[in-house]
Amino acid sequence: MTESDGYILLALFLVPLGTGVLLMLTPSRERAAVIGITGLSSLAMFVLSVYVFAKYSFTGAQFQGVLAITWMENVGLLSEKGMQLKVGVDGIAAVMVLLTGIVIMPGTWVSWKIQDRMKDFFILLYVLVAGVYGTFVMLDLLFWFFFYELALLPMYLLIAVWGSTRKEYGAMKLMMMLIAGSVLIFTALFAMFNELGTGSFDMTQYFAAHFDPTFQKIFFPFIAIGCGTLGGMFPFHGWSPDGHAAAPTAVSMLHAGVLMKLGAFGIIRLGFQMMPEGGAFWAPALIVVGITAALYGAVSALRQTDLKLMTGFSSVSHMGYVFLGLGTLNVIGWNGAILQMFAHGIMTALFFLLIGGMYDQSHDREIPNLSGLARQMPIWSIFFVIAGLASLGLPGMSGFVAELHIFIGAFRAYPIIGGLAVLTAAITATYLLRMFAAAFFGPLNPRWSGLKEITWTERAGAAVLVGAILLLGLWPSPWVDRIAPTIIQSIPGVTL
Repeated sequence: MTESDGYILLALFLVPLGTGVLLMLTPSRERAAVIGITGLSSLAMFVLSVYVFAKYSFTGAQFQGVLAITWMENVGLLSEKGMQLKVGVDGIAAVMVLLTGIVIMPGTWVSWKIQDRMKDFFILLYVLVAGVYGTFVMLDLLFWFFFYELALLPMYLLIAVWGSTRKEYGAMKLMMMLIAGSVLIFTALFAMFNELGTGSFDMTQYFAAHFDPTFQKIFFPFIAIGCGTLGGMFPFHGWSPDGHAAAPTAVSMLHAGVLMKLGAFGIIRLGFQMMPEGGAFWAPALIVVGITAALYGAVSALRQTDLKLMTGFSSVSHMGYVFLGLGTLNVIGWNGAILQMFAHGIMTALFFLLIGGMYDQSHDREIPNLSGLARQMPIWSIFFVIAGLASLGLPGMSGFVAELHIFIGAFRAYPIIGGLAVLTAAITATYLLRMFAAAFFGPLNPRWSGLKEITWTERAGAAVLVGAILLLGLWPSPWVDRIAPTIIQSIPGVTL
């Protein structure tokens, strides 16, 4: 990528922001116009995301497409460059940008059937997406935090207004816990700013700085817990299942598919890349937290009867794998952690898309009540089984590639923990296969004799996500080729 590609990175968050402004000027009664605008915008974001991923050269510099635009000059104690809006991506960010583009397009399509204030819903949704993109591409510490918060704040209204099943409780619990995490992040950012002493928020200076080891050991947990709260880190995960259950379909897709990865990305970007010695010191704690979350989430999912709650606890379990992979401090474990971020983002977005499509008709998500759905909704059932097989790590699908890397990395670092990780995979297979048997097979519940197949837009969205699951599962090289060099270049404490 060249400097001119920096304008593409700017477009990633300017397109959804511009779409939000355009929607504000569009009358709410013009549903066709809202659908057309959001359809074109989501397609543009998808194309831009694929371009960034494909154009990133895994043999070039770590950060590519770097572009800096001066925002303010001569401000107090700041450096002579003032404050800059600086963008650029490394291999990890390029993968996360692609994930966002893949999830937002189907998320837009399935939201076209919203009847209540659809325009307002899309304005908030696209502000959230702009925050996500901005966080992944930003190389200025202050702007990074701004976009991180921009991705969180719309969640409250999106859930409280358009959600279901205790939506006010779920929205308030989510927002209170995530804002508490943000306080820790904000504290750590200004501690690093003061420790650096150059008056600059330029992230590249923080990557090159060698902070005092004691400082790193003190403030790394601020980043790990603050960002980890968004990533579903145990025991700060309590908001996640309730938030998933209450959110509307597209918000659940972005919430579990992308926003939870934003938390893990923050630990990598602000934690391990800026404070590697602190990361190495606290890595065993990440191992403990990760395997605890993986086991706890899987066992909790085993006991759920609500499809969304089961998927919510499953997300806690799968994100536990991410923290486990980061804690191994070896390249293969880290590869697995970032592959897991992508793989879980795709499969959980597919889960929530399908659950939403069924729930809109049945208004029931209780697994014991959903007997025989494979006869009534065969296409829906096929997509759901594919998502489940990816989640339990079937070879040839995205989950297998990610989990294999994590298991190998865990066995290299801590063999007992590796064995517990494999046990977690067995529990995952148990609750998913049991759910398939209860909900899809057996005699058809007469209550569902009037159910229809999911809509064509939902089928198209599911097909996009299934394509990504199979592509990563069958051809992981494009992902690994971008991730591994970035890890080797930017995380000094990670070994081969």
